[in-house]
Amino acid sequence: MQQFSIAIHGGAGTILKVDMTPALEAAYLQGLQDALDAGYAVLEQEGSAVNAVKAATVILEDNILFNAGRGSVFTKKGVQEMDAAIMDGSDLSAGAVAGVRNVRNPIELAMEVMHNSNHVFLCGKGANDFAIKQGIKLEPEEYFYSQFRYDQWKAVRDSDGYSLDHTNHQIEELMKDKKFGTVGAVACDSKGNIAAATSTGGMTNKKYGRVGDSPIIGSGTYANNHTCAISCTGHGELFIRSVAAYDVSCLMEYKGMSLQEAMDEVVNKKLMLIGGEGGMIGIDAHGNYALVFNSAGMYRAARKSDGTHEVSIYK
Repeated sequence: MQQFSIAIHGGAGTILKVDMTPALEAAYLQGLQDALDAGYAVLEQEGSAVNAVKAATVILEDNILFNAGRGSVFTKKGVQEMDAAIMDGSDLSAGAVAGVRNVRNPIELAMEVMHNSNHVFLCGKGANDFAIKQGIKLEPEEYFYSQFRYDQWKAVRDSDGYSLDHTNHQIEELMKDKKFGTVGAVACDSKGNIAAATSTGGMTNKKYGRVGDSPIIGSGTYANNHTCAISCTGHGELFIRSVAAYDVSCLMEYKGMSLQEAMDEVVNKKLMLIGGEGGMIGIDAHGNYALVFNSAGMYRAARKSDGTHEVSIYK
C-alpha cells in the first residue's frame, strides 16, 4: 500500500492575524481540521480519493464560516447561487454545476453529474431539476442565511460593485476577514489514484449569472493521475483566463516540473503577471502535496499517512 494524503483549502486573500479575534481564528482552524479528518478517514479505510475529496468538501460546505454551501454569499438579487466541480484523476471523469439554488451540498450534486448524467457540466434550473431527480438534499433559503453575509451584501447591494467574498474596499471596515471564498480538497489514495473537488458561493453582489473558475474543469479544478490534482481559490476571472489548474498539469507533463515547481510557476509568476491574486492546493500520485498562494493568507490544511500534518491560515 502506497502513501496516501489529503490537502484542503477554505479560501485565500487578505487574511491577517491582526484582523482575527482568537475565537474566530480557533473556529476557522477547527473547521479546517474537521474537514481534513473527514477526508482522511475515507483514505484510512482504503476509500477512493474521489470519495475523500467529496467528504472533506461536504464538511466545509456545511460550515457557515466558509463561502460555499451553507455559508454562501448573496448575489445582486439577494439569493445564493452556488458552483462546484469534482474530478477523478484515474479516468478523467468529471462533474460540475453552476448557479444552483437551495442545494445543501453542491459537491454531492457535481458527483451525481459525474456518475449519473452522461454530461460533465449542468447549470441553473436544469442542474436543480437534476438534483431533485437524483434525490439530492435541498434546504430552504433560511438555511443559507447568515447575518455576516447579509451585512456584507447590504454594504454593496445598491452599487454596481461586487466583492470577492470580502475584498471590496468599501466594506473593509465592515469585514475584517477579506478573502476569496472558495473551498476545495485534493487527495491521493492508497492505490495511487488522485482527485480534486472545489465548491463556492462566488462573489458577493454578483450579477448576470456570473460563474467563476471553481466549476470549470481545467481552470479551478483538475485531476489526472499522470500529473496532479488541483483546486484553486482566487479571482476567478483571472484563473479562467490562465486555465490555471490545467497549466500546472501541463508544466509537469511537458516540462517535467515537480508539483511544487509547477504550482510556483503558475501562482507566483503567471497569475501575478496579470494581477491574479489567490492560491491553489495540489497533490500528485506519489502523495506529495503543495499549498501555494500569492495573497496574505490561505485557509489550508494537509495530512499524509507518514504522519505529516499541518493546519494553517497566515503566510
